[in-house]
Amino acid sequence: MLILRSLAFNVAFYANMILWMVAIAPALLMPRPVLWWLVRHWSRLNVWLLEHVAGTKVEVRGLDRLPPGGCIVASKHQSTFETLCLFDLFHEPAFILKRELMWIPLFGWFAARTGMIPVDRNKGREALRDMTRRALVEMQHGRSILIYPEGTRRPPGAEPAYKIGVAHLYRETGMSVVPVALNSGLFWPRRGFRRHPGTLVVEILPPIGPGLDMAGIMARLQADIEAASDRLLQEAVARDPSLPLGPDARDRLATLRSA
Repeated sequence: MLILRSLAFNVAFYANMILWMVAIAPALLMPRPVLWWLVRHWSRLNVWLLEHVAGTKVEVRGLDRLPPGGCIVASKHQSTFETLCLFDLFHEPAFILKRELMWIPLFGWFAARTGMIPVDRNKGREALRDMTRRALVEMQHGRSILIYPEGTRRPPGAEPAYKIGVAHLYRETGMSVVPVALNSGLFWPRRGFRRHPGTLVVEILPPIGPGLDMAGIMARLQADIEAASDRLLQEAVARDPSLPLGPDARDRLATLRSA
């Protein structure tokens, strides 16, 4: 049954993506609010498919913690899921993404039209300056800037690998950072065909206000996100002890139990 449900979801998910991109391509010529309305509904449909086809319920906690106006959202990144659900949680979020994604036909066009912020990782400090400049422009329009502090997907329980980009944004913009923890990789692995039933949790944590130095924000952000992600890992396994875990998750769970 798990194989069949996973197959059905994957087929429906990719078919839905292709059909929507083709169907709403004319919206690229329309005002941005129209395009965002369509993107949010595409995001909601993907979450509906995950819940009703794969059997993975999505629970979002802490929405009341979001500050008014723009902010920096620093999210754990374990799965493709984050690029679907988070569109609908924040006001027209501007994702920080690698430049190569902008080259994908249709997807890259939509990303450019909705004001996503590409980063050329080969440019070093120049890339940080470009990213910050673009982020400031988008924040002036009340948008949130969404960044994955580790830069790429990491399996549940893996050793943290936070990069300096989020601290640079925090210092240069003077904006609060909203940490986000989740356990999506347990249900939608970054590599793998199967989609596991259960309760996928996205938790918005208390904002971190401006004023910390770069070392301070890095330490605080990592501590907050990792502690919450550890808790969500333990919670998911307590709900379903048969949930399949990768080696990183098993090792981390063993460490937490022995502490």
